[in-house]
Amino acid sequence: MRMRTLFVFANLIAGLVLTFGLLAQSTGAWFGTWKLNIPKSKYDPGPAPKSQTTKLEPWEGGFKNTTDAVTAKGETRHIEYTGSFDGKDNVVKGNPDADANAYTRIDDHTYQVVAKKGGKATVTSRIVISADGKTRTQTQAGKNPQGQTVNNTLVFDRQ
Repeated sequence: MRMRTLFVFANLIAGLVLTFGLLAQSTGAWFGTWKLNIPKSKYDPGPAPKSQTTKLEPWEGGFKNTTDAVTAKGETRHIEYTGSFDGKDNVVKGNPDADANAYTRIDDHTYQVVAKKGGKATVTSRIVISADGKTRTQTQAGKNPQGQTVNNTLVFDRQ
């Protein structure tokens, strides 16, 4: 009886370890540091920034986003926010085009972001992480706060 109990207990522990390992992998697809690949990206309206690096990390049941960019005009931007994939608004600091973002997880490699300015939705992004986890593609559509139609494709490489 003792050997059977030990066997059941060992299988239970192995199952829990496997389950938590798979959960960590499924949520970890978008976490990491991502650098904008400017030649592969398309900005309409342009111009593209000179550089952009985004760090996404787990944060209190959700995530933290820290983005550092140099605009086409050479201005530096530091953007930060925390949030979760619940579709609710999250305050954005440092982005003149958005003061809130709402995130929705579509699947393990895809999520949607609705950027808002003054409570009004402006640009919606669909973000897809490649199957190998090395590329993040962000397709943006909508109107920016200046009223221009946005149709961007941003390609990021995992660092």
